[in-house]
Amino acid sequence: MIGLRQKLSLGFGGLLLISLIIGIQGIIEFRNLGHSIDVILRENYRSVVACQEMKEALERMDSGILFVLLGFGEEGNSLISTNEARFEQALEVELNNITVPGEGEKATSLKGLFTRYRATLQSLRAQSLSNDLRQNRYLRELLPLFLQVKDTADEILRMNQNNMNEANDRARKQAAFAQERMYLLLLLGFLLAVTFMFFTGRWILRPINRLIRSTEEIRKGNLDLVVATDSRDEIGRLSAAFNDMAAGLRGFRRSDQAKLIRTQRATQETLDNLSEAVAIVDLEGKVEISTDAARTIFGIHAGARLRELPLNELDELFQQVIHDDSPRKNDQKQKILQRFVNGKEHYFRIELAPIRDRDEQLTGVVLILKDVTESFRLEEMKGNLISTVSHQLRTPLTSIRMAVHLLLEEKVGPLTEKQVELLLAARDDSDTLHGILMNLLDISRMESGRQQMVLQDISSRTLVLEAMEPFRRVAQDGGVDLEIDLSDDLPIVNANAGRIGHVFSNLLTNALRYTGSGGRIVVSAEAEDGMVSFHVSDTGCGIPEEYLPDIFERFFRAPDQLPETGSGLGLAIAKQIVEAHGGHISVESQEGKGTTFSFTLRRGGYSAEQTL
Repeated sequence: MIGLRQKLSLGFGGLLLISLIIGIQGIIEFRNLGHSIDVILRENYRSVVACQEMKEALERMDSGILFVLLGFGEEGNSLISTNEARFEQALEVELNNITVPGEGEKATSLKGLFTRYRATLQSLRAQSLSNDLRQNRYLRELLPLFLQVKDTADEILRMNQNNMNEANDRARKQAAFAQERMYLLLLLGFLLAVTFMFFTGRWILRPINRLIRSTEEIRKGNLDLVVATDSRDEIGRLSAAFNDMAAGLRGFRRSDQAKLIRTQRATQETLDNLSEAVAIVDLEGKVEISTDAARTIFGIHAGARLRELPLNELDELFQQVIHDDSPRKNDQKQKILQRFVNGKEHYFRIELAPIRDRDEQLTGVVLILKDVTESFRLEEMKGNLISTVSHQLRTPLTSIRMAVHLLLEEKVGPLTEKQVELLLAARDDSDTLHGILMNLLDISRMESGRQQMVLQDISSRTLVLEAMEPFRRVAQDGGVDLEIDLSDDLPIVNANAGRIGHVFSNLLTNALRYTGSGGRIVVSAEAEDGMVSFHVSDTGCGIPEEYLPDIFERFFRAPDQLPETGSGLGLAIAKQIVEAHGGHISVESQEGKGTTFSFTLRRGGYSAEQTL
């Protein structure tokens, strides 16, 4: 049996062999061709250059003797001396590079002729000769020698050129022959590669493609296929293992399907026994399972999509859970859902929580419409009780404050020092109680919707500056830096200046209360999408992290706060005012480093009357 490794080795081995043959043959041919070219350059080219150099130097020497005959002796002698040395150097190169048959005799003859030419030239340069005699000897003796030397150099030049042409023809023929052999080897390599590709597709690619198609089918849920195994190599064994895997998956699917059906039925029965409205939603917002309460009260049936249900903010909260992978719930009172169940009014709060698998991957969302009717009614009763008690206490408290005021003014007679001390303490306590009652009445009016508030467009900078002005002297006296960080391009906001001033007053009062001498308070603002965000930051003692979720609750005070720090209503009122403006208030704090309160207001552009 030929295995996959042997098949691959056979194919790649053939290609490797062809590559080696082509490479070795190419190296041999290039070496031979290089040798031929080297012969041309080494044996003939130097002689050709030397002959050219001798001819040029000889002509320059002839020109020099003509300058002497014309009366320019200095220039002529300089030209003769320079080129005489050039000729001798070139002649020496030629004598040492005899490569062509007969070239040695010609070179020796050239040397003898040049010796005679140089001797005759020296005699003509003698100053004792007259110019006429020099001219006669130049024409009779020197010029014939010049022509003989030049012709001899030309003969040597032609001999080397002819030899170069012959060597070039041989190299060209050798290159053509090498090219033919390389073409033949390339053709053989191409045929071998095509053969290997054919058998590769038959042996390897076809079974692999078959496995890929089978994998796609399994991914689609088709576990009933069987892969054909027509070989006994590694791919054949892989196909057999693939068939065994598909058979095992079929068994697992049957058991998992039965288990899933049991789980679904048990889950549905469990949910149906719940009194709460609960639904399981997949990642695409489609309801998979819902309780009887969810179906009858809210119309949340299996297969329904959240964005198609007439429930405010349900799809928005769902998208937030999917994006942040964290629970969400709707705590705002004005967004509590109201439904009539069996003729009775009920209130529901939306809560969503992510569902994760064993690997902590998000797989769905559980939707709970929690019945908060009892807590809602208790809250209403508490609010009504507080409002009633506040109204009932307001009249006698006013009388008590007036009586204390009259006594302190001694309208009804003089007081002793001890009586004044007691009355001052009573006045301070009654003023504190009066402030608490007024705050409670404000909260009651805001929650009941009896208080009207006119919203107008106002400059963000003006809003901040007017709110901070009363606190500058207090901050200065306490050794606290009060700073403003506002950009010049802040947009206007739509707000009630008095009410937002109350929010700033509460936040700045708290910041000054908990920031010691040498600290710093910064009020800043920045534009956001459709909103303007305001921040009040201090470098005070900070708020412990465990108390931050309850900081805006009524009457909440951290356990380590002193009694004179307040009644715990200021932040609750601030929250009511900001939310009535359509904004949001939040807090960030680090114990020992400071606290930042932030709230948002809508950008300006319209005026309206808003009910608190």
